[in-house]
Amino acid sequence: MKPQIIVIKLGTSVLTGGSKKLDGARIVELVRQCHQLHQQGHKVIIVTSGAIAAGREALNYPKLPETIATKQLLASVGQGKLIQLWEQLFSIYNISIGQMLLTRADLEDRERFLNAQDVLKAMLDYQIVPVINENDAVATAEIKVGDNDNLSALAAILAQADKLILLTDQEGLFTSDPRKDPTAKLISEIKTIDSEVKAIAGGSISGLGTGGMTTKLQAAEIAGKAGIEVIIAAGSRVNVIIDIANNINVGTLIKPKESRLEHRKYWLFGAPPAGQIILDKGAIDAILLKGGSVLPKGIIKINNNFSRGAVVDICHQDGYSIARGVTRYNSDALKRIAGHHSQEIIKLIGYEYGAVAVHRDDMITI
Repeated sequence: MKPQIIVIKLGTSVLTGGSKKLDGARIVELVRQCHQLHQQGHKVIIVTSGAIAAGREALNYPKLPETIATKQLLASVGQGKLIQLWEQLFSIYNISIGQMLLTRADLEDRERFLNAQDVLKAMLDYQIVPVINENDAVATAEIKVGDNDNLSALAAILAQADKLILLTDQEGLFTSDPRKDPTAKLISEIKTIDSEVKAIAGGSISGLGTGGMTTKLQAAEIAGKAGIEVIIAAGSRVNVIIDIANNINVGTLIKPKESRLEHRKYWLFGAPPAGQIILDKGAIDAILLKGGSVLPKGIIKINNNFSRGAVVDICHQDGYSIARGVTRYNSDALKRIAGHHSQEIIKLIGYEYGAVAVHRDDMITI
């Protein structure tokens, strides 16, 4: 099986097993499955809830008013406890983790998005498991993603993931609320999230988390637009992560609206180009014939001013476009490194965002 990038979102109810505190036995079993995916060559990203629950446990369940400040207090206490637990359990399998705390502002600003993407990619390249959570201790209502279901969808887009697994206290989405209707049937596959599907989505059973089925469908819509398939399943099911990775029918599969490539084409060609990168013949041949990236050495000229992360046309020196892509450097930096070897980037501009000006993964040929 082709190695995949798999994002696994774990709700508070999954991590606590429905109790008031984090369930170490439950979590170590989930870590074991992640280790097995690593052994199969897959790359795993964890989006974890549970900081507030960990904070309550650490403070011996204090009676506090339900305000943003007290929730942030609990999150700030619990975040360290939560990440320490993940670190301890992954270390059983000699796997290192890296923590990423995100807010909506980190994902809506193009440069911060790219910086987060660079860090995420670097961790995955070095077989480090990113453990992502919303930065509840500092986030305000205006900059919060809102819940970790939606955060996991944005993380999946950030990582250009193949699968997003939303583990919860239910087997998946049912035809009606199984807590009230014993005749409710599991919906094994959803091709379109329409008003009828949204109408049957219910809330969280445990009351410990912020997300129910409604936010999971919202996350599936976000991820689906980027060509990522989403699976909602029970975190308590034996080998649930392994089975999903092996394409065994588990829970509710929500099909993406389009392939990742089609989404990429739509996004790149839908955005007006901010400028042009003019290449020599050797660089153009490397892109068209060998599937290469745009290297500084092959750049002849930069037209227009643009920022890092802008969509630009990649052109022959006669003026016609051969590709369109997302630049990893702004126009000023590209002008300074144009015609030079990648090893010289730091010497020329004092920093680097990698050896390429436009990576092949961020480019579509015309």
